[in-house]
Amino acid sequence: MKKIVAGAIIVRNKKIYICQRPADKKPPLLWEFPGGKQEPGETLPECLKRELSEELNVKAEIGAPFMVSSFDYEFGTIELHTYFATLDGGQMPVSNEHKNTAWVCPEELPDYPFCPADIPIVKKLSKIKL
Repeated sequence: MKKIVAGAIIVRNKKIYICQRPADKKPPLLWEFPGGKQEPGETLPECLKRELSEELNVKAEIGAPFMVSSFDYEFGTIELHTYFATLDGGQMPVSNEHKNTAWVCPEELPDYPFCPADIPIVKKLSKIKL
């Protein structure tokens, strides 16, 4: 079964915000871009706004789409749609779902073990100038 997921590329001071999954969620302890599963009737930007509010306690403006990546996990296929996002009014994210979070330069992204669906996005992002 395919799940449609939206992920945010949040940029501040030329760094990108990433999150580490908790040990009890599959795949455990890998890094990802914040976001989540699309609910029925929701557009991907609406999904991302909702997920960022729920997971990071922030209000965000969803910008341009970046890329789509897909991966077949043992529990199903994830189709990950990423968008650039900015946080309203200089808010700082506070994750209530992740083990760790970090602000990293694009070239540092490959140093983190990411979820397989995120890896093509990491490869493309690591080569851009912010």
